[in-house]
Amino acid sequence: MNDRPSLQQVEEVRASAARELDAAPDIQSLDEWRIAYLGRGGRLTRILRELGGLPPDERRAVGSAANSAKSALEEDLEVRRRELHRAQASANLLAERIDVTLPGRPTPHGRLHPITETIREITEVFVSMGFGVEEGPEVELDRYNFDMLNIPKEHPARDMWDTLWIDHVDEDGSRPMLLRTHTSPMQARIMETTEPPVRVVVPGKAFRYEATDATHEWHFHQVEGLAVDEGITFSDLKGALFEFARRIFGEERRVRFRCDFFPFVEPGVDMAIDCFKCGGSGCRICGGAGWIEILGAGMVHPSVLEGVGYDSQKYTGFAFGMGVERICMLRRGIDDIRLFYSNDLRFLRQF
Repeated sequence: MNDRPSLQQVEEVRASAARELDAAPDIQSLDEWRIAYLGRGGRLTRILRELGGLPPDERRAVGSAANSAKSALEEDLEVRRRELHRAQASANLLAERIDVTLPGRPTPHGRLHPITETIREITEVFVSMGFGVEEGPEVELDRYNFDMLNIPKEHPARDMWDTLWIDHVDEDGSRPMLLRTHTSPMQARIMETTEPPVRVVVPGKAFRYEATDATHEWHFHQVEGLAVDEGITFSDLKGALFEFARRIFGEERRVRFRCDFFPFVEPGVDMAIDCFKCGGSGCRICGGAGWIEILGAGMVHPSVLEGVGYDSQKYTGFAFGMGVERICMLRRGIDDIRLFYSNDLRFLRQF
């Protein structure tokens, strides 16, 4: 630049500013351009500051041209700023756009767990035979879980259940609360509050402190059944359970009743189904026996009836309790109970 401002300098600065403004790529570069040309130390500002050294006529001409150039460049700056803002907004919209012509991602549908389905199917069978459905607490009192089922303290039958006790101690030092080891406590609870006739099934979860393997879990599901009335006999029990087996497993499945001991029934039996895996020849699932026990049953013990205030000379009844997981394994051809609770969707989606 010459030492003295001139019209030529004003035109050169204006032309240079216009070229750089058109080439500005973003908003930040506009601020740099404004400082370079219109700021306190900018090229056009310096021309305006040096006008005092010019003769009056030349000062007016150059000053007018410089002011016109400043106003024009300020207007051009705002126009370019708006252009860059629009371009940035368009780029943002393009980057964030959604193609509404594409189909949406499908939402996976939930489904019932195979154990839940099996519980519903079992209870539907007994509901069709006139039974009601009740549920009970999973945290139970020792009184209902054992005492009222003819299993008093120190009775060796308590060794049949590996009990998970709740960390609660009464004033007398006893531990009266536990995770129920079976659904049978509901027999006493229901009979305490119900006058005969009683016909009810109780689905629910039970807990035992034991090692897991292909046929055992520390938590599992049962369906308890109870019927009490005048004149109920063992043949009524067999009839109900044969109907259950026919409806759940089909006519081809073989059923076996065998004498067994349960403190709260007399006489007691276990009911077994021939092994689905080996057909009765013996395998790992059935322990080589050819049969898989699915429930225990029997006639309600007179002591249990009398413990809830029933007249055992007038009323009789039968009770049964079945393992839901084993029934589901039989029906689905599943050879390991642990698969139900591994949360492997590849397994669960098969059902």
